[in-house]
Amino acid sequence: MQLEYFQMIDRIEALDLEQGTLVASSTVPDASPVFEGHFPGMPLVPGVLLIETMAQASGFLVLARTDFAAMPFLMTVDGAKMRDFVTPGSALEITATLEHEGSGYAVTKARITSGGKKVADCQLKLRTLPFDQVPLAAIVRKRADEVGLLTAMAKATGDLL
Repeated sequence: MQLEYFQMIDRIEALDLEQGTLVASSTVPDASPVFEGHFPGMPLVPGVLLIETMAQASGFLVLARTDFAAMPFLMTVDGAKMRDFVTPGSALEITATLEHEGSGYAVTKARITSGGKKVADCQLKLRTLPFDQVPLAAIVRKRADEVGLLTAMAKATGDLL
């Protein structure tokens, strides 16, 4: 996890395209400038960054389901709950489940656990725009490869690399 660069997902652990689920993992860095202000003497991952983590996992799920046909953008966050503190060094498991997709939108439910304990959850709505309308395809595909999404997609579809 690189908080300063908003790279919240370290690795895709599992992908089930048929069920519409993705599991990812991240480890919160031991040190980050974010912790200098949030909070001095008691470093905690800001809730907004936990929401971003769930949004990125959801985005990777949508990318996989559409086979990189469309770029997902976070539009709404509903029912977000921060259930526990997340501190430096915490190992996180992020799960995203697709609830609906179509008409240029996707809706997911996402959650984060750490050590088997619920940390955060919410419902997210993402707008999807075809990649020919946004100049991000190469950057997004490179990041997806870095976190193992392309490998997970190949396993999920039986097209081993």
